[in-house]
Amino acid sequence: MDGNRLARKVGTLSALLLAVVFSTLQAEEKGGDLAAARALFEKNLQAIRDKNRDAYLSCYLDSERLARTGPEGSELGYAGLAASAGKGWPDHIAADDIHLTPVQPGIVYGTYRYRVRYGGREDAGLSERLFVKTPKGWKIAVSTAFSGLPGVPPPPRALVGATLVDGTGAPPVRDAVVVLREGKIDCAGPRAACPVPSGVDVTDLKGLWITPGLVDAHVHFSQTGWADGRPDSIDLRASHPYDQTIADLSRHPERFGRTYLCSGVTGVFDVGGYAWTLGLPAWAEPDLEVPRVAAAGPLLSTVDHWLNLPAERQFMVITDPESSRTAVHYLAERGSQAVKVWYIVDNDHPVEKLAPAVHAAGEAAHARNLPLIVHATGLAEAKEALRAGANVLVHSVFDKPVDDEFIALMKKNGTIYCPTLTVYRGYYVMTQGAVQHQAPRIDDPNGCVDPLTRAKVAETARVTAPIPADRLQRLQGRVEEGERIGAANLKRVQDAGIPIAMGTDAGNPLTLHGTSVYAEMEAMQAAGLTPMQVLTASTRGGAMAMGRAKDFGTVEKGKLADLLIVAADPTADIANLRKVRYVVRGGAVRPIEELKALATTEEKAGQ
Repeated sequence: MDGNRLARKVGTLSALLLAVVFSTLQAEEKGGDLAAARALFEKNLQAIRDKNRDAYLSCYLDSERLARTGPEGSELGYAGLAASAGKGWPDHIAADDIHLTPVQPGIVYGTYRYRVRYGGREDAGLSERLFVKTPKGWKIAVSTAFSGLPGVPPPPRALVGATLVDGTGAPPVRDAVVVLREGKIDCAGPRAACPVPSGVDVTDLKGLWITPGLVDAHVHFSQTGWADGRPDSIDLRASHPYDQTIADLSRHPERFGRTYLCSGVTGVFDVGGYAWTLGLPAWAEPDLEVPRVAAAGPLLSTVDHWLNLPAERQFMVITDPESSRTAVHYLAERGSQAVKVWYIVDNDHPVEKLAPAVHAAGEAAHARNLPLIVHATGLAEAKEALRAGANVLVHSVFDKPVDDEFIALMKKNGTIYCPTLTVYRGYYVMTQGAVQHQAPRIDDPNGCVDPLTRAKVAETARVTAPIPADRLQRLQGRVEEGERIGAANLKRVQDAGIPIAMGTDAGNPLTLHGTSVYAEMEAMQAAGLTPMQVLTASTRGGAMAMGRAKDFGTVEKGKLADLLIVAADPTADIANLRKVRYVVRGGAVRPIEELKALATTEEKAGQ
């Protein structure tokens, strides 16, 4: 080999070696820059969580060139930041999906998805940071925040290590992975079947249990959970004008919505109320702070109940087939998602006399592709409702044991049975509190009940409305007998393979929105259902009743990411669903501390 060729080869090797060394140094510098920027990023976010003004300000470039976005647009300079820092810390901040990109040596660009809450107001969006290396260390030179557009889903996340009970009735899966993406379940199952995607934030849930979010298939947003919403129980209209009570409910559906979510309930079916409740589904669907809602709107009633307002009715009286068809037409045109019949029977309104109107309601509802829901607490009217094509029976049959004919009719229709075992005891407990001048205990293990509702329940001890002396004793006897028969009937219906949906009838006196699901599920278990059967009824069964089983109710790929995470095994005892640790709604993961704060924040004027 001649000298020139050797020189060229040595030169080529040297160049390659230099390139490798330079590339290695660049990678080390890049890694060092990223690590330094990430450390500053974490310090900045932690300072916000800690409400530490000095630590927060130390993260920023002390220069007139510091650039930030604010409510009025771009803001320049450190002085403005220093003047405003510490005057408006958020009550809660979630920082997810952090990404860092080196721009050039000493400069790193970063983004994260934020969710912040100020009192009862929440904002979510994207925030940017530009990190620069200075003689005084790494500093933030640019900071922006942009609220997300409506409908933008939360960032992806992997929930790992929990035991998964998917709501289908299948055996629990230990050490499971549930991947959330675009507000839906991207994968759910054992780690081998659901590997954690790279770059996705991970939440370690070892020692916890994941279930579908609970569904309460029988609620009333037009009722408060106390006597002021049902003055036919104890008439307090002198101190709590009924029109004001209903107006307040229509203005603040979020009050109960947040309590539901805090209690682990991610879906509810409002099966009867004023016409404004028909707007609740559209309001709730994109709002990740409240459960999803289905609504039936005003009820078709076989009796002319007086609990209405001068210009609004929640009970539309049906006396014959024509009045039923007219009422169903109205509901369909208003966007009702079901037709609810309040099938009340008494000496003046016998089952046979009312049957033609109920049958006509069923025919008209099915002609408009609307399910027929029937309130029927007696065996005779329940059978007639089934002959009319009832898709859902709300309330147990409380007067007699169900028989073979009843079971056959249920199976023929594919009817869902929603038992509401505990609602009547609420009337008894409230009346007892009024008679004895003692405030009833609120069953609220996670502190989710709002302050206004708490104040009303406490007011029970000061009620002065006249109550007949024998009313409490008579009410107690009816409640205990109904509970005994209702529990036995539920067990027979379950054993017959009929689908069950858990429902509370929340809004009735002392059947409080949200928290009443625990007593109802425990009563179902006490009636003889296994914890797994109760869980299935409280998730998949409720979704079926709402007509949304394709969307939620089970933890399966493609379903909406509505989940409940608890601290103990619900398949061992359904009471373990009280131990809420996180609730996921549409992919947004919230710890119980945040949910409690959101649900119990006092409403302020203008909110």
